Amino acid sequence: MSAPGGGDEAAAPPHLVFAYYITGHGFGHATRALEVVRHLIGAGHDVHVVTAAPEFVFTTEIDSPRLHLRRVLLDCGAVQADALTVDRLASLEKYHQTAVVPREAILRTEVDWLNSIKADLVVSDVVPVACRAAADAGIRSVCVTNFSWDFIYAEYVVAAGHHHRSIVWQIAEDYSHCEFLLRLPGYCPMPAFRDVIDVPLVVRRLHKSRSEVRKELGIADDVKVVIFNFGGQPAGWKLKREWLPDGWLCLVCGASDTQELPPNYIKLAKDAYTPDLMAASDCMLGKIGYGTVSEALAYKLPFVFVRRDYFNEEPFLRNMLEHYQCGIEMIRRDLLTGHWKPYLQRALTLQPRYDGPINGGEVAAHILQDTAVGKKYISGKLSGARRLRDAIVLGYQLQRAPGRDVGIPDWYSLSEKEIGVRPAPTPHKINGSAESSFEDFEILHGDMQGLTDTMAFLTSLSGLVGSDPRSPEKQSRERTAASVLFDLEEEIYVARAPGRLDVMGGIADYSGSLVLQMPIREACHVAIQRSNPIKQKLWKHTESRQLANGAVPVLQIVSFGSELSNRAPTFDMDLSDFMDGEKPISYDRAKEYFSQDPSQKWAAYVAGTVLVLMTELGVQFTDSMSILVSSSVPEGKGVSSSASVEVATMSAIAAVYGLNIAPRDLAILCQKVENHIVGAPCGVMDQMTSACGEANKLLAMVCQPAEVKELVSIPTHIRFWGLDSGIRHSVGGTDYGSVRVGTYMGRKMIKCAASDLLLQSFPSTPMQLGDTNSDGYEEHGVDLLKSEASLEYLCNLPPHRYEAAYARDIPEIITGGAFLEKYGDHNDAVTVVDAKRSYSVKAPTRHPIYENFRVEAFKALLTAAKTDEQLSALGELMYQCHYSYNACGLGSDGTDRLVNLVQEIQHRKSTSQNGGPSLFGAKITGGGSGGSVCVIGKNCLKSSDEIFEIQKRYKAATGYLPIVFEGSSPGAGKFGYLKIRWRST
Repeated sequence: MSAPGGGDEAAAPPHLVFAYYITGHGFGHATRALEVVRHLIGAGHDVHVVTAAPEFVFTTEIDSPRLHLRRVLLDCGAVQADALTVDRLASLEKYHQTAVVPREAILRTEVDWLNSIKADLVVSDVVPVACRAAADAGIRSVCVTNFSWDFIYAEYVVAAGHHHRSIVWQIAEDYSHCEFLLRLPGYCPMPAFRDVIDVPLVVRRLHKSRSEVRKELGIADDVKVVIFNFGGQPAGWKLKREWLPDGWLCLVCGASDTQELPPNYIKLAKDAYTPDLMAASDCMLGKIGYGTVSEALAYKLPFVFVRRDYFNEEPFLRNMLEHYQCGIEMIRRDLLTGHWKPYLQRALTLQPRYDGPINGGEVAAHILQDTAVGKKYISGKLSGARRLRDAIVLGYQLQRAPGRDVGIPDWYSLSEKEIGVRPAPTPHKINGSAESSFEDFEILHGDMQGLTDTMAFLTSLSGLVGSDPRSPEKQSRERTAASVLFDLEEEIYVARAPGRLDVMGGIADYSGSLVLQMPIREACHVAIQRSNPIKQKLWKHTESRQLANGAVPVLQIVSFGSELSNRAPTFDMDLSDFMDGEKPISYDRAKEYFSQDPSQKWAAYVAGTVLVLMTELGVQFTDSMSILVSSSVPEGKGVSSSASVEVATMSAIAAVYGLNIAPRDLAILCQKVENHIVGAPCGVMDQMTSACGEANKLLAMVCQPAEVKELVSIPTHIRFWGLDSGIRHSVGGTDYGSVRVGTYMGRKMIKCAASDLLLQSFPSTPMQLGDTNSDGYEEHGVDLLKSEASLEYLCNLPPHRYEAAYARDIPEIITGGAFLEKYGDHNDAVTVVDAKRSYSVKAPTRHPIYENFRVEAFKALLTAAKTDEQLSALGELMYQCHYSYNACGLGSDGTDRLVNLVQEIQHRKSTSQNGGPSLFGAKITGGGSGGSVCVIGKNCLKSSDEIFEIQKRYKAATGYLPIVFEGSSPGAGKFGYLKIRWRST
């Protein structure tokens, strides 16, 4: 619904008092609220602004006794680790301290204050507690915003701070007291609000013309000017003269008083009026926020932006920018290294075309005035709140059919796809012609093996042909980049690697356990083309770098689906960046290289395979590579999405370069990528399953380090499922890493205890571990103690030996400092002991010792007689594994709920009355702390129905519908590779 633009001039409204609360997150909220406040004061009303923003933001624009400023911080927004990265956990913790701990005192204070000023209406942008305080004071409230903090914090909770979940629900409950929302363009899903009214862009007015501003600054009209607008965060950045094109000037916002700038940069005053400066510039370089985006659109200023990490409103603002042809994304690495010229020059070719109204401040003020005197605003049946009625606060998954809803703008639809709240798009068509097909390619080598996902991937590749990146039809950035990635006259190689379902073994892999893993149906496909650097098709900014540096081998990567995690869809680098003189750079340097830009850190999984091949096998890459990654293995579900990417990528590179690498060796190389370049301390079972697995078989592997014992056929009467809890899992997370540290601490303690026992047995004769003289020692056996004193893998210690000799001396918890002082290093190459941290030791030590025994028993039972007793025993082993994970601290509420649902269905009375149970056990998988559970049951229709019932009951309890993983597919070794070429017409 669009609001009216003017008031009723016949009857002036009475004098009103507004309380206007502004969030403590950045200046953007204050500057847009300023426009609304200015119109309210202009209409003769008093406005009390509650803000933490500096006074000059308001007083330089409004000089009136009706403006009252109250400096109070009632929320904190997002805490930034640097100018471009949000610290999610710190944001939650600071909000907890700012708004949760003192909540009752805040409410009492705000209710008293609202009554004392006799407020007629409370306006919030977008402070949650203000809505609740207004309700407690008996005053109506309205919010004005393009996002709400429940939406922003929801992802932070999922990714970084489950113990802060109540924050999201409290914020949503606070917002529910608001009468309606005045929703600004570029909005996110905001289901907490009962009703919604859409208003135009709120932007600050211009005070001076372009020529007036330039005259004051001494800049000629024909000089190209870029305004550098990152707020106050990056004041310490070292800006260099050569970063700008010749003849250009740069206006720098937020520079510190002590910062020295080259002569082609101009330092602006702290209180400089940014809209005038923007309108006087030719383009802007900065980070995305509502203020910068709205004013760039309003003044048709090309905006070169750098992506911010974990800034959840950004996809919506970014797509609105690009929809109106006003934005270009700069890769963060190019920002930091000064590779600005191609972006700035390209910005001048844009023709921003936003033609919507920009009087949102006036419109909002009119609605607020009417609301304060009692007018009821009720939006139409197609209001945003009703369009989003099925949105869930935690997760925001819209449960609607595909197809565009009436009244939803294009930029919003595109953003919905990015954050995964809409169904996948229909197959791509070429310029409106018939649908593309995998048959458009001639297969020169290999076999698709009837895999429908491989057919779909080739169809997707075919859909890129004929796509014109300059077409006015909106495409995603990843498809635009991919459409110019390959030379279709040359051969393309395709590899495929599946994810895996951890049936048994899990985190015991790095302790040398036997594991049982099933390759799942979902897989990652990688297409690669090798080309001479002179002939490689390059993106514009890469081409510009080549012109400056000469034709060198370049790696270009496009990742389909990357936008679902709000990360950059492309990555490129000169392969010479991997060289230090004549040798490859170290893994530590590579890890640092990829960590510079969190939005592109995903590229470490792909590009890291190149460095590992250079380092471990001495491969020299003198040609360029273009790589397209497309994975259906969902991230964060505990089904090895990262391993499938690594294995598929290395398999594709091996194919295109003619490298003969056995699947086992390839898996070990891929583990090095994850351990040393990505920095995730995982074992090797994920990569081994992805590389060596076979369809409908369990890979039985002893992780010492990676020996395939056999491929165990899954009995026809048994079936395995994976059920996703919706809680994101990461082997790079702190829980996984600390448990691994605790496990290696326990191994070191056992080895030291065994050595002590040997010395105690021969107190008068110093004894070397290699001494075989065992006379006089029978109680424990010298040979046994020797092997335990040199224990390489914890799983080689049988449970009875652990209980008999060592269990009582392993502490529950130890600090890192105490361990290091007594034992020295824990002897794990991929983790580090933090001296200030406390580590659980007993449970992480016990788990792999008993898990190895459980896996051995599970494998033996698979070949037992086909009875319910067999299934019950297999299920019991899985349950024991699950609760052992929990004891280590690697459980989660979601996975526990799923396991409990399996148990409820297994043991309910109706089950025993209808032929007995069909589901028999379940366990958390992989690295734990969320992710998926593995369920075992009979291969029958009843079990499938019960899995569906678990899905429904889990959704009813949590709002999240679990993904079901069922079915199996071949590993990368069995698939081999495809060599394809476009069929010329």
